[in-house]
This record gives sequence, structure tokens and C-alpha cells, in this order.
Amino acid sequence: MNDASAGKTRFRVGGMDCASCATKIENAVSRLPGITEVGISVSAGTMTVSHSGAAPSAEITRQVKALGYSVAMLGATRAVETGGARHVHGPGCNHDHAGHDHAGHDHAAHDHGTHSGHDHGAAAANATDTGHDHFDLDDGPWWQSRKARLTIACGAALLGAYAIGHFIPQAGHWAFLAALAVGLIPVARRAMTAAITGTPFSIETLMSIAAIGAVFIGATEEAAMVVLLFLIGELLEGVAARRARASIRGLADLVPKTALIEEIGSTREVPADSIRVGAIMLVRPGDRVAADGMIVEGSSTLDEAPVTGESVPKAKASGDEVFAGTINTDAVLKVRVTAAAADNTIARVIKLVEEAQESKAPTERFIDRFSRYYTPAVLVVGALVAILPPLALGASWSEWIYKGLAILLIGCPCALVISTPAAIAAGLSAGARRGLLLKGGAVLEGMRRVTTVALDKTGTLTEGKPKVTDIVAVTRPEAKVLSLAAALETGSSHPLAVAILARAKADGVPVPPASAARAIAGKGVAAMVGGEDVLLASAAAAAAIAPLPAELAQRIAGLNAEGKTVSVLLVDQQVAGLLAMRDEPRPDAIAALATLKADGIATVMLTGDNEATARAIGTGLGIPVRAGLLPDDKQRIVRELQKSGQVVAKVGDGINDAPALAAADFGIAMGGGTDVALETADAAILHGRVTDIPDMIALSKSVMGNIGQNITIALGLKAVFLVTTIAGITGLWPAILADTGATVLVTANAMRLLAWRGR
Repeated sequence: MNDASAGKTRFRVGGMDCASCATKIENAVSRLPGITEVGISVSAGTMTVSHSGAAPSAEITRQVKALGYSVAMLGATRAVETGGARHVHGPGCNHDHAGHDHAGHDHAAHDHGTHSGHDHGAAAANATDTGHDHFDLDDGPWWQSRKARLTIACGAALLGAYAIGHFIPQAGHWAFLAALAVGLIPVARRAMTAAITGTPFSIETLMSIAAIGAVFIGATEEAAMVVLLFLIGELLEGVAARRARASIRGLADLVPKTALIEEIGSTREVPADSIRVGAIMLVRPGDRVAADGMIVEGSSTLDEAPVTGESVPKAKASGDEVFAGTINTDAVLKVRVTAAAADNTIARVIKLVEEAQESKAPTERFIDRFSRYYTPAVLVVGALVAILPPLALGASWSEWIYKGLAILLIGCPCALVISTPAAIAAGLSAGARRGLLLKGGAVLEGMRRVTTVALDKTGTLTEGKPKVTDIVAVTRPEAKVLSLAAALETGSSHPLAVAILARAKADGVPVPPASAARAIAGKGVAAMVGGEDVLLASAAAAAAIAPLPAELAQRIAGLNAEGKTVSVLLVDQQVAGLLAMRDEPRPDAIAALATLKADGIATVMLTGDNEATARAIGTGLGIPVRAGLLPDDKQRIVRELQKSGQVVAKVGDGINDAPALAAADFGIAMGGGTDVALETADAAILHGRVTDIPDMIALSKSVMGNIGQNITIALGLKAVFLVTTIAGITGLWPAILADTGATVLVTANAMRLLAWRGR
């Protein structure tokens, strides 16, 4: 690893199961010299450390281990990016989007160092020596973790103390004191380390004060039970956190571990992470695709549900893209690999979600600030409850000290602190599984406020590639017109040629061979087909060769008014027929726009296309249109909407959308968009579904509703037990159960979001 320059280093942290854990680690690591920023994702179990010089890896490891956690370094230090956000390729970034030509996009030419060596497993191959067993990095069964072993030891010691107390009553006090020490010493050590490294008011601090105070007032047995319950609560947090991590790491399991590579006429099985770009991969029926690529031979149906959530398998043939993790169902395919393992669709999703989880949402930041004052306030309230009644009213010291200690346990902020990050992490993971990538909790939290969605046309509301919509027979049947046009276009990569060939294939018409093919500058393409001179040209070029009847000219004008491009087929200088083509709306566009309207969200199309074409598409979709726009026009309109009080989400996929994406409150890049659009956007829709736009907003609302429920649970239980404790109804045991129970309830409630599937 090269530590010579400023950069970022990622670590996997084991045993970090709640937001208070993250706060302690963040405070401790950020105090080290040379550290400029620390980003922590509890749900992913990762920490990203930004440093101004060489990465102080040994010091970071020592500091984290001192707090009671294990740590392993992931990948290598990477140079700090200075040119904006890192780009994330959409899965279709080599599509040709009518004016945004990505066909020559060279994946290998880009620096993907941000993914280099990234290990999505539980521990990196190049992990530093942590001095702990591998289970500390959350690998293996939960009952073999250090937290489980400590909890079991404490439970066994407490059972032993009860047995000793039963048979040798005079030794009972000392037996319970020993049982208490088994659990309390590790907790108190963590409290002291946290205090030294910048977190004096931690949950461990409150726990230690309460347990030691209970010993002084003679409640040793109860103190030992409270410590055991605390450790059980921590263990339950760990189990819940493992489930959250498994939900996103499980994505990595969609990609098979091995693949069949074809080399010099033979095939061999290789590890999937060793496949190089350009290799030819053999995918048999029933196999999962091991890497992103393009089909070079064969046709089959692929089940993309694991990656896109689509329930209907898609038919794909030569030239079509396939994604890692999808399932080949019908026939053998040969696929040319277009992305290395660290850059495939699944890896990009995992990477972006983990980075997003490391950024805090506004609500989470508020809760963090609140907890800094809340915990010291709990200590003050506990002290006042313990001291004031005896001093002012002559009440029993032991009774009110007991109540004060119970209040310390009730006031533990774990449930409150985890209420937001648990829901945010679950929401980000659930969205990622549907191809909705949101770059951070702030975006996920704020998306619910969107009041207007501005959408690009080409590649966003439409497929981004023309299709043959009309075939008009004049002197030849429709099938013959299509057959001759396809013969002329065979071998061409022009978007209109691709549309004609695709329609011929879909209709099953024969494509005869053409000879003496030639392009006629400014007119069209011509060739000899079956002994006939065939020309496919624009209407204006065709009219110069063969006069068009008035009725036919009127038909062409009508098609043009619908935003369609018309080509005229001439055979031996006679009009044989017409073909009309247009970039058609995506199949789900009408439903998506209707859903947004039903949700009270306004929509508008912003496009650089001509007025006639844009109006034709807009009328069909029922959306207002602003056409003929330059990039700065789109940005200006977005700012005008914002000035009128609208919260604007801009959706686009091209370079000309980047300024508007940056200006909008929330920029959303459509799958298959350019790198610039993906860099600029706050979120990305990987799979090109327009219905994912209202789904993304709905996900934001679901997450914020869940956060509200969590905060209510956390504070509500505390309020109830505060009253019952002061009234003398409940004591230390129910107090710690209230905190542990609230934490488990909040975590379980947040985990419900993992089942979110959209509308």
C-alpha cells in the first residue's frame, strides 16, 4: 500500500453495532494527528479515514482496538479526488442516446482506483493484524463473537453466584460481586478509554456509574443482573446489525465465484474476480452471469429480477448488454466482458450504498448534537433525584440514590441515537436492491419534499433510440418495403439503420443480400437488391428524384407533425413505400407521470429537441413541454421553479442535463446516462424505469415515517419508565430492560424497511 500522499483509507470495523459505537470511534480516530475527516457506516461496518499525509494505520488500529472493537484495513490508499464527485457508470453507459454518443466509451480508460482492491466480504485479504480472531470482524456465527462470549461468561458467573448464595449464604455477596466484575470490568474499561479519547458521556459511562453506585447501596445482586441485561442488549444490537449488513453484502453473493472463459477454442473455469475486460465468457442455461458484458454470440432470455427487480425475463441477443448477477434461462451465450469485477453493476451498487451510509442525514446530525447535551443532562437529573429529596425532605438516602441510578439507566441514549441511522441504512439498502441509488442520508431524507419533477425527453422519458412506428405501402407490400430497407441498412450502425434492422428482425421478414451499396451524401443510402436499384432517402431527397403524389406528401407532413422522421423507399426511381421512425416513450412513462400527479407532484419536460417532436411526445404522455432548450436554458428554468417556491428534482441522462442536475434541489441520473450526469446527480436510477422516480420519493417518505416511529418509541418508553421509577413502581431491572427493549424495538422497526419493494 502506498501511504506517500494524502488520501482516504477504508477499514472494516468489527463489533460496531450502534450509532454510539460509531461516535466513540469517530471521536477517537479524529483526534489522531493528520486525520482530516472520519466517515463511519454502522450498517456496513466500515470506516473511511481521510488523512492529509501518510495514513497512520497502526495508530488508527491501536485506537479502535482500545475501545473494544476489531479493525482490518480494506484495499489501498487512494488519491483524493479534486475534480468533483467520483463517477458511477450506469449499466448501459455505451448506449447511443440520440446525440449523446457513448458507443466509443472506453471503460478501461477511466481510473477506477476507488474500487481497487475493495473487499465486500467480512474481512479483507490484506487486513492488518488486529490481534483478534476473525469472528470479531462479524464473520461466522453470532454466538462465536466476543460480545456473545462475554455475555455467556457473565451469565454463567451470575448463575454460579446464585448457586453459591443458595448453598453458602454468607458468601453470596462476594459471589455476586465477582459475577458483576466479569461483565463490568470490560464495560468500565471501554468507558474510561472512550472518556480519554473524547467521549466522556457514553452509554458505558452511565452503565458503570449505575452498577458501582448499586454496589455501594448494597444492591450487588441487582447490579450484576443489570450488567448482564446490558450485555444481552448489546448482543441483540449486534445480531440486528449483522442482519442489516447482510442485506447489502448479500448483493455480492448474486455474482458467482467462478466463470467459464473461452480461450483459443477451449474453455476453462477461472475465479470471477480475475476476469479481465475483453475476455469472452461462456454463460450456460441456468448460470448466473459473472460480469457485466455484451453478448457476441447467441440469444436467450435472462432473468434480471435479482438485479433490477423486474419479474418478467428479458429476451436478449447479440449486441445486447447483460449484467452481473442476472440468470441465463434458455440457451448458451458468449459474452464479451466490459467491466472488471470491481466495476460491475453489483460492485458499484455496494460501493455507492456503503459510501452513502457513511454520510449523515440532517435528522441524524440533529440527534447526534442533541445526544451530546442529553446524556450529561441525564447525569444531572439522576444526581438531583438522588440528592434533593433526602436533603430537602429528609427522605431515605438509599431509596432515592437507587431511583437516581435507575434514571441513569433509563436515560441511556442508545435507542434514540440509533433511531435515524438504522432507518436510513435500511432505506438505502432497500433502494439499492431495486436499482435506486441515493448518495447519502441527506438525499434520502429530503427527497420526500419534492414538489416538481423536471424530466429530460431523450433517454429519460423515451428509450433514447428510434423505433420504426409506421410502414406505409405504396407500390410494394409493407413487408417488402421493410425487407428492402433492411437490405440497404445491413451492417450500418446508424441509429435509424439499427431501428429498421430491429423491426425486420421482430417481424421476421427476410433480409436479401445487397450489392454495390453506397452512401449518397445528403440524400440516403442505395444498393442493388435482387437486380433492382433501391434507394432509401429523406422525403426531400426522394421528391427531387420521383415527384410525390399530393396525398403521399400530406401523409408525410402528418407523420412529421407527430415528431417522426420519415424515409422514402424508391425502387428503380419509383416510390415503393414509407418508413416513419421516432424515439418512443418508455413503456412505463404514462403510469409514472400519473402516479406523480396523483401524489400532488407537478411535472414538466425540458428538452433540447425541436418543438414538433417534443410536443408530440408530451401530448401523448400528458406532460407540459419546454422545447428547443440549451443546457443553460434548462438550468435557468430549474432556478425559476425554485424561486417560485418549488422543490425541484431534475431527471436526465446526458451532458446537456448536467447544469440543471447540479442546480436542482435533487438531481437524478437515469440509467445508461453519461458519466457527467452521474457525477453531478444526487441519485441514480440504474435500470431506466420512469416508475422508479415516484418510487424514490415514496421510499423517502417511508423512511422518514419510520424514523418518526423510532423516535416516538425511544422517547415514549423513557418517559413512561421515568414516571414509574420516580413513583417507586419500577427499579434498576426494568430500567435497563426499557433501554434494551427500546433499542431492539427501534432496530427491528427500521429493519422492516428492508422488505420495501416499491409500488
